Amino acid sequence: MVEGRWRTGLAEFRGIAYARPPVGELRFAAPAAPSRWEGTRRATEFGPPPPQSGPVQAESARDADWLTLNVCTPDPGVAGLPVLVWIPGGAYITAVGSDPTYDPAGLCEAGLVVVSLNYRVGVEGFALLDGAPPNRGLLDQVAALGWVQRNIARFGGDPARVTVAGQSAGAGSIAALLTMEPARGLFRRAITHSVPGNYCSRALAEQVAAALADRRGRAPTSTALSEVDPWRLADELTALNADLSADREHWGRLAQVGVAACPVVDGDVLSETPWSALTGGRASGVELLVGHTRDEFRLFTVMAGRVGTFTDQDAHTALDLFAPPPDGADAYRAAFPRATPEELLETVSSDALFRMPSLHLARANAVAGGTSFLFELCLASRTFGGVLGACHSLDVSLAFGTLDSPTGRQVFGDPPSPEVLRVSQELQQAWARFAATGDPGWAAHRPDQRLTRVLDARSRTTPYPEEASRQIWEDHTPARFDIGTSSA
Repeated sequence: MVEGRWRTGLAEFRGIAYARPPVGELRFAAPAAPSRWEGTRRATEFGPPPPQSGPVQAESARDADWLTLNVCTPDPGVAGLPVLVWIPGGAYITAVGSDPTYDPAGLCEAGLVVVSLNYRVGVEGFALLDGAPPNRGLLDQVAALGWVQRNIARFGGDPARVTVAGQSAGAGSIAALLTMEPARGLFRRAITHSVPGNYCSRALAEQVAAALADRRGRAPTSTALSEVDPWRLADELTALNADLSADREHWGRLAQVGVAACPVVDGDVLSETPWSALTGGRASGVELLVGHTRDEFRLFTVMAGRVGTFTDQDAHTALDLFAPPPDGADAYRAAFPRATPEELLETVSSDALFRMPSLHLARANAVAGGTSFLFELCLASRTFGGVLGACHSLDVSLAFGTLDSPTGRQVFGDPPSPEVLRVSQELQQAWARFAATGDPGWAAHRPDQRLTRVLDARSRTTPYPEEASRQIWEDHTPARFDIGTSSA
């Protein structure tokens, strides 16, 4: 038994263990079934997040009970409600299910049972170590989805109508789950916002693990690194990420994205990239809602303090790094002849990192027999002088309806404009309708029409709006990152 709390008419349960704490002998192991308990356990506080990497780390007690989830339900006494399982993103190095941007109240009020979860990220979740299973973060997600199948009916949910949803690394995780044998049958539908193409080869992952372990004077084995404090390893990953660009020739595309931890095409947990598995008939398609923002890369331009500073040489470097070979750079210059260096750099970066992986996932899912629905968010932020545009992550608070969260107020203002409220309502309704019926409210994206919902002050359904980029990338699906490779 678990005891939650009522919040504005909704029943909320926090910090429920779906696996045992990955410490001691379980450090770097596959998730183990949670321990049973007698009587009633309070479930009113979020579980602590796993160790986070990056310049801004989430605050956390040194409690290792990381593998927990949260359930919010309109009514635990009913039956058969559609379920949405949120997998948070953060470049595979950070993921915090308790982020107020993910407050489930609005989606629950729309009739969904909402589950959010923590899973291992960074070194704990994705470093390829001798003696440890690969892709432990993905295995954690599978374990959480298994918990949902076994238990969600007790919270009013229908285990036959589970939709997984995620943005950025959360969406990349879901792309992997679409093709993983252990995940089959654990969900019916999927929502993926801004799918990244970050999947690395075993050889590259081994070199990353060796570089990380060497920083601590250790061997890249689960036994050796189990003796190192997990938060210390998270700091070492942050430092390695900062050093990647110093050796682009060796680290290849990892140096371009600046993050050394990501899912590994290991031949076991993950046998190939999602795009090749789906188009090759080795995975079945599902009902898939996939989208991206118009100005994906703008967020990173702003965070780096580079707005208005990019030169012709910067654009040349970006085209060489990101445009598909052999003549992608020339194709971009021909397709966008009036673009400034900054516009050219942001276009190719947005395409390579998120827009084209998202588009190709929609197409691959359709090839595999699924139904894909596509959207592009074009509604721009008006805060900070409008510099953010329709950037990466702007869609998350819109979908959850958390415009009054710290992030929502920062990017949309307080109060938000009528246009923002309308787009947020449309996206929330699309999520709820899709989770319940498999139809978000607009036409499916098919190869002959490529219809796309453009979310803006006046939303509309049109042919895919980034047609010039689509043509450049037509024959270039995301490939594994490998040692010394710098192109898709």
